[in-house]
Amino acid sequence: MADVPAFGLLGPMTVTVGGQPVTVLGQHTRVLLAALLLERDHVLPLDRLIDIVWGETPPRTARVQVRNRTAGLRQAFARHGIADVISTRGSGYLIPGDRAELDLDRFDELLAEAERAGDAEAVRALDAALALWRGPALDGLSDSGLLSDAQRLDKRRTDARIHRAALLVRLGRAPEATGELTRLAEQHPWDERVAAQLMTALRTTGRQGEALLAFDRLRLALADELGVDPGAELTGLRDQILRVRPAAPARQVPRELPRDIATFIGRTGVLHQLDAALAADGAAPRIAVLEGTAGIGKTTLAVHWAHRVAARFADGHLYLDLAGFAPGGTAVDTARAVRRLLESLGVPAARLPSEKEGQIALYRSLVADRRLLLVLDNARDAEQVRPLLPGSPGSMVVVTSRNQLLSLAVKDGARRLRLDVMPEPEASALFADRVGADRVAAEPDAAGTIVARCAGLPLALAVVAARVGTRPDFTLEGLAADLGDTRAGLDPFDVGAADTDVRAVFSWSYRTLGEPAARLFRLLGLHPGPDVSLGAAAALAGLPARAARQALTDLSRASLVGPRDPGRFALHDLLRVYSTELAASHDSDADRRAAIVRLLEHYLCFAYAAAVRFRPHRRPIDPPPGLLPRFAARDEAAAWFTAERRVLLNMLRLASEARCWDHGWRLAWCLADFLDHRGHWHDLLAAQLAGWRCARHTGDPRAQAHARAGLGRAYARRGHPERALRHLDGALQLFGTAGDEAGQAYVHRGLAGNLEALNRLPEALEHDTRAMHLYRRAGDEAGQASALNGLGWSNAQLGRLEPALTACGEALQLHRRTGNRHGEASALDSIGYVHHRLGDPREAARHYGLALTLFRELGDRFSEADTLTHIGDLRSAEGDHPGAERAWREALTILQPAGHPAAAAVLARLAR
Repeated sequence: MADVPAFGLLGPMTVTVGGQPVTVLGQHTRVLLAALLLERDHVLPLDRLIDIVWGETPPRTARVQVRNRTAGLRQAFARHGIADVISTRGSGYLIPGDRAELDLDRFDELLAEAERAGDAEAVRALDAALALWRGPALDGLSDSGLLSDAQRLDKRRTDARIHRAALLVRLGRAPEATGELTRLAEQHPWDERVAAQLMTALRTTGRQGEALLAFDRLRLALADELGVDPGAELTGLRDQILRVRPAAPARQVPRELPRDIATFIGRTGVLHQLDAALAADGAAPRIAVLEGTAGIGKTTLAVHWAHRVAARFADGHLYLDLAGFAPGGTAVDTARAVRRLLESLGVPAARLPSEKEGQIALYRSLVADRRLLLVLDNARDAEQVRPLLPGSPGSMVVVTSRNQLLSLAVKDGARRLRLDVMPEPEASALFADRVGADRVAAEPDAAGTIVARCAGLPLALAVVAARVGTRPDFTLEGLAADLGDTRAGLDPFDVGAADTDVRAVFSWSYRTLGEPAARLFRLLGLHPGPDVSLGAAAALAGLPARAARQALTDLSRASLVGPRDPGRFALHDLLRVYSTELAASHDSDADRRAAIVRLLEHYLCFAYAAAVRFRPHRRPIDPPPGLLPRFAARDEAAAWFTAERRVLLNMLRLASEARCWDHGWRLAWCLADFLDHRGHWHDLLAAQLAGWRCARHTGDPRAQAHARAGLGRAYARRGHPERALRHLDGALQLFGTAGDEAGQAYVHRGLAGNLEALNRLPEALEHDTRAMHLYRRAGDEAGQASALNGLGWSNAQLGRLEPALTACGEALQLHRRTGNRHGEASALDSIGYVHHRLGDPREAARHYGLALTLFRELGDRFSEADTLTHIGDLRSAEGDHPGAERAWREALTILQPAGHPAAAAVLARLAR
């Protein structure tokens, strides 16, 4: 409106005329003006105004003050050339509706527009309406008689936010809705409408565990504050979610028990106690805790007993080493433990809830009605174990720990079974079984001395027996004497008896090793685990592969390392401590650091070679120095990443601890594509955070730019587009500082993708355009092709179909010229989409078919599902509803088991 003041009440009060602010002095004057604006076109009597401004204790001069303040407002508007804003009617005042432009009126208009529009248009109208808000309604004025008005307006804002979230879910944009609904739930913890929409959005994206957690939070809030339960509608929604199995459609039966030993000696009493625990009745799962010192044989006993009873557990056997006593405090935390168990139960990594509480809720829902045997090895304390306990009586849990887990007995009904050193008859039988009864019978006194020196520890007996078994010429008497000689040089290792020294046993086996094996054993303690390959062991010790293989063979024969998977080895944690102590006393700081650097360089060379094979058209960073290995095919690179994933994540920690900053950020870069493609988005974020921490120490803007771009990508995958944009903006500036135009172009592509996800399409188009120009100037044809396809897609979303077809066609030619078959498939899919929008179903179907064939050849299942969804859309538009349903259902067979967010949009299509 011309010559009319503009008022803002959706936040702190603002008054402007022609864009210039109008000063309104005094809190009471602002409350008076706000009251008149809220009742515009209606007369507010003087007494009512006094009540709003001062409440129950007005001053004696209140009537005079209202008149004076009204006059002051008129003068303020008059100074800006505006008259007749406030009119007098009898003993009251009013502001005519045509004399005020109010943000609240515009808010009402946009809400009405949203009610009339289709879903997509309604979201845009609601976005515009909510953008008018600058804070709580009447901010700073609500402690007056306007409190109920402020609450009413804030409720309308909340209603609009809930409505917008519901529309986003219907449009297949549930991941975008969850962030807003989560914030709403924090602001309105008792609002069942908010909880219902949040649960629906989480359920739609396959995050059933988090949906159930949202219900529990509301239930507790209502009980604590109001003493009531959730209503029938919300409870019914909870029950629906519980009836839908959150795992993959085909129930996966894990069989994870480690290998049992060929012969098991002794422990009869404890085995009977475990049998009794299994036979016990009750409404909770059976829990047994095996407690005892390191090397006492807890793991061997637990695994042996588990194999004995495994057939009773139809739903499988889970085994998890919690590494509770690993050096450096690297025990497996709850979040990692639950994620590993969920993966073992068949839940794809991409489907895992983002927060620890949601992961625990999903795990408990998943195992609620199963008969599982769960072995939790090397637990640090009860808190590490408790979140992993199933809730059903059909399951059995065996926990091993060096500590006494009293809390599990008190709170969870666990049976505590103490494992002591083996009695002399059992220890003697074990030793005789390992070295041969004939040799023991020939030297019974010496055998008795050796058993005594080993303190009844099965690990010590196994180490000594393994060494004797490889030396048939070595007498037991000589061994007994040798063990005695080593005692004085080592600090006692307390296993409950003052006259025993287990380190003497380890020392004897160590001293009989050749130098290559002895040095490798010392250095293995520097490897962060959980296991080591032959190549990594060779790099660690600086040995040729053949010599490293022989050294590992010697260590394995001496039981100083144990085999894991084929070609991989691991240290018992007690032996790891011993090897670390030896390295500290035998090898200099410089030697130990050189070993760590060699190890990091080994993993970096392999990871780089695997990364560029896994995604050959990604613009690479500078390769590490040295000879790079060669992966013959993409599948081989993927298999290497799969085998080494946990090791590589631990190597990032080692790089940071060793201050090898350059190795750290490069390893994170190498891991990004594999973790992203396989849906390991928790690990992706952890890796990129570690890479960014390392890059910040390099002082190299290009390294920092790559690391920050990777972090932006990880936050995008974790459903945090705002954080992603912030880090990508930082990466853009850093690439600019480094003068890297191709790097800037790459970041512009990332910004475009995030902005498109936020439905900010014009901005996305602008960034795609910038990426195109920068790639062209840098002479990067692969990048140009990617940017052209993005440019075409953004134009198509904005309805600019002819430019879209031109850009996607150019992208297709460039992808074919550079040999990028994945890019070619993406361009074909985009061209099919544009032809569909242009009303040319034959060309659309042809291009979709070509894209589908290529995606299937490349094994890109998610892109295949995307094209199938487009094919369903095309058939639906042509009236071929059975054909559309077939295509959409085929897409769902890919998306639903993986918990992919796009499944929600396909389900919505089928529902319509």
